[in-house]
Amino acid sequence: MSTGPDHSNAGCLELLHDPEIVLLDEPTIGLDVVAKERIRGFVRERNRERGTTVVLTTHDMSDVERLCERVVVIDHGRLLFDGDLELMRRRFGAETVLVVDLEEPGPPLALPGTRVARVEGPRQWLHFRREQVSAARVVAQVAASARVRDLALQEPAIEDVVRRIYLEGTGR
Repeated sequence: MSTGPDHSNAGCLELLHDPEIVLLDEPTIGLDVVAKERIRGFVRERNRERGTTVVLTTHDMSDVERLCERVVVIDHGRLLFDGDLELMRRRFGAETVLVVDLEEPGPPLALPGTRVARVEGPRQWLHFRREQVSAARVVAQVAASARVRDLALQEPAIEDVVRRIYLEGTGR
């Protein structure tokens, strides 16, 4: 016998009414990777198919990368950033890294707009800022100046980008 409404599925029932806006606070906290991906898939599908606006508050930067088109960073009520993820990376991102595996060890690749941070045998780590030189240009320069076995591009980690926003925005 029930004495009141059953709220165990309240969140699901609210979505049945096709809301225009859904607020999610840390929706994947404490979930395993399979459950996280199911939640993310549901959110993406809901947004794409029904145009539902989803406001996500989270500390899980992988949620931000996988779900958000627009990012708003707030610190103690103060707006530090409002824009898309690519703009956030360009404005606050650390350097992009091109990991180059040469056919054989050689001297550091001295290319315009890059700096070689490390050399280990045939592997070299070239750092560059995308606002100064494009990844395509760096790759073309590498291919034109050395015999390459493999390349890997490493973007700045989203956590590092957000950390820089907080440090620059708060003067710490």
